[in-house]
Amino acid sequence: MGRALLVCGSRGMAGAAVLAAKAALRGGAGYAVLAAPGGISAELTAAVPSAVLCLCGGPERERLRGEDAGPILERAASSQALAAGPGLGADPDTGLLLQRLLAAGDRPWILDADALNLLAAAAAVGEVPPLHPSSILTPHPGEAARLLGWSGAGEIQRDRPAALAALIERYGCVVLLKGAGTLVGAPGHPPWTNLTGNPGMATAGSGDVLTGLIAALVARGLAPREAARLGAFLHGRAGDLAAAELGQESLVATDLLTFLPEALRRHPVEC
Repeated sequence: MGRALLVCGSRGMAGAAVLAAKAALRGGAGYAVLAAPGGISAELTAAVPSAVLCLCGGPERERLRGEDAGPILERAASSQALAAGPGLGADPDTGLLLQRLLAAGDRPWILDADALNLLAAAAAVGEVPPLHPSSILTPHPGEAARLLGWSGAGEIQRDRPAALAALIERYGCVVLLKGAGTLVGAPGHPPWTNLTGNPGMATAGSGDVLTGLIAALVARGLAPREAARLGAFLHGRAGDLAAAELGQESLVATDLLTFLPEALRRHPVEC
């Protein structure tokens, strides 16, 4: 079923890594490999015993660093999907790690959350490494504004199709712009609008689940653009099933994990 490598987590943000790993496993990845700092190993082992851990540093290590690129890239060589971002933190040394991972080879990455903020910081000073055209960026409006150097989420929301086009032009890869009516686009392809999902999904950790799910779909053999589209659809479908059972107001990210198997049962993935 494929192997998904997830570069996630830091001290105080182990939960983001847990959500991404669980989503990758629920999404059908055969293995979810978590590359994370050694200081959160106990939390990860307790929360996701099914994940394979690639721990960097000892028990005192709070975050990933540039020096960790070597062992992570060794794991990447045997993985079908590569993702980074949930819970990474914004330390400059973690930004150095991201740059080394992106520059190391001709492989696409799924980038979310802190990976997008680190990418935006690099872009602001003209230090963006080349992205594979099949890489997937998954920003919410605030992250999208930082990636473009725009004034804020409001400017993105005023014309979402234009923002999507600007992101694709600047970064040259697949972009999934989150929000009501999530948009997915790629160079040379018309934008696609997702119609599943509900306002209750605007909750902490929801994006981490989406990252893991898309990684699972890529690991299973879907092309990245199709994985982004189907991931958005299934993520929203799981949210709609959860809302029907629990109500939108009470939704939390773990509810998406609970209802994801039913979403997949109703909409089987053909790879």
